[in-house]
Amino acid sequence: MTASPVPRPGSPTTRIGIIGSGHVGATFAYALLRSGVAAEIVLLDADRDRAEGEVMDLVHAAPFERPTRIHAGDWDDLAGAAVVVMAAGSGQRPGQTRLDLARRNAAVVADIAPRVAAVAPDTILLLATNPVDVLTHVALATSGLPATRVIGSGTLLDTARFRALLADALDVDPRSVHAVVVGEHGDSEVPVWSLANVAGMRIRDAFTAHGEPDPDAVMADIFARTRDAAYRIIERKGATYYAIASGLVRVIEAIVRDQRTVLTVSSLVDGAYGLHDVCLSLPAVVGRNGIERVLPIELDGAELAGLRRSASVVRHAIEELASGEVAGP
Repeated sequence: MTASPVPRPGSPTTRIGIIGSGHVGATFAYALLRSGVAAEIVLLDADRDRAEGEVMDLVHAAPFERPTRIHAGDWDDLAGAAVVVMAAGSGQRPGQTRLDLARRNAAVVADIAPRVAAVAPDTILLLATNPVDVLTHVALATSGLPATRVIGSGTLLDTARFRALLADALDVDPRSVHAVVVGEHGDSEVPVWSLANVAGMRIRDAFTAHGEPDPDAVMADIFARTRDAAYRIIERKGATYYAIASGLVRVIEAIVRDQRTVLTVSSLVDGAYGLHDVCLSLPAVVGRNGIERVLPIELDGAELAGLRRSASVVRHAIEELASGEVAGP
C-alpha cells in the first residue's frame, strides 16, 4: 500500500529507508512523514505484517501531511535510498544498561549492514539501535561503507535533553542554549560545561544572573537527569521514541538538504584527542556526504579525561564483541 500521489516515472525522489517498525522505527516514520523531507519512505521489518500495518496507518495520515509515497518493502527497495535508518533490534529493558544490549543487537546489525550496502552502495547508513556507538562500529566494519557514511545517533538525544533541562532551569528557549554532550551515548557520556552558554554568557554566570545561589549543585543535578533520562522514561512507559524520532529527522534534513549542520552524532574517531578506532560522539558537520568533518572543540582537562574514559568504555565493548566474549542473540 502506498500514499498518493506517487512520483511520476523518471521524476527525482528522496527515498529514505527504515529498517525496523517497532516504537522507534514507526514513530520516526511518522515524524519523517510530517516533516516533508522525504518524497518516498520504505519500511522494512522481519515481521512483514507489522510493517504493512504501520504503512496502512501512515497512508491514512498522509492526506493531512505533505505528498509522500509510503510502502512496505524488501531489500531491493532500498536501492537508491539517500539514507537508510536502522532501528531494528531489541530495545532497552528496565534496569538494563545500553552496553548490555550489545549481546542481543550486534548480530542483528552485522546481518543487516552488508545487505544495505549491497543494494544501496551510495547510501548513508544512520543507526539508532543501541548501544549505538558499539553498533556503529559493527556497521562500519561489516558494511564496507566509507566511515563518513556510517553514522550513529550518538549523543544527539543527550544533547537535546541537556539543552532542554538547562533551558527549563534558566527559563529560556532551548534553542538559545548552546551546550553539548560528547562521548558514549550512555553512562560515561561527558557534558562540556566549559563551552556551555546562553547567548554567549557562560552557563554558570547565567545561573548566577538568574538568581541561583548554588549553580554547581544545579548543574550537577541537570547533568544527572540528562544521563539517566532514558532509565527514568523506560521505568515509566517501557521505551523512548518521540525525542529520538525527532532527532533522526533532524539528521535526515541536514543530509538531504546539505545544510552542514553541527550535530553531536557518533562516527569513527581515529586521531582526534589521541583516540583511535572507536565510534563516539563529537560535534560534527553533517551534510550531503554524511560526516563532512568533526570539529576539534577545546575541552578542559576534566572533560578531556572524561572523553578518554568514555572512549575506553566503548573500546572495551568493541573488543569483547571482536573476541567473541559477547555473543549474538
